[in-house]
Amino acid sequence: MTSSLKPARRSGNLFGAVAQLAAMPDEHVDALVEQGGVTIERIVSCGQASPPGFWYDSPRAEWVVLLTGAAVLEFDGDTEPHPMKPGDHVLIEAHCRHRVASTSDAEPSVWLAVYYP
Repeated sequence: MTSSLKPARRSGNLFGAVAQLAAMPDEHVDALVEQGGVTIERIVSCGQASPPGFWYDSPRAEWVVLLTGAAVLEFDGDTEPHPMKPGDHVLIEAHCRHRVASTSDAEPSVWLAVYYP
């Protein structure tokens, strides 16, 4: 006997509504997948940065790729900033303190971030 149920699907476009989201005053985060301790997010930034003195310190590792725009990351203990352009990616181990020093205000910066245990 075959089932008439089709598997559930979700689809979209990573660049959909980016112009509208970039015009918002705050960075925009969409959780695309959350399952088994893994989260995949699309992040849209346009001129946003981490607040002064603020450091991310996640209990999960994060792999992030910049798809459009430009950004600069800073890592606690590093003397040099980490500039990023489209296609650049970085693996940030759990509890590696980091911050977003800047994102382009001339065009949206679209990130894809994968968090995992």
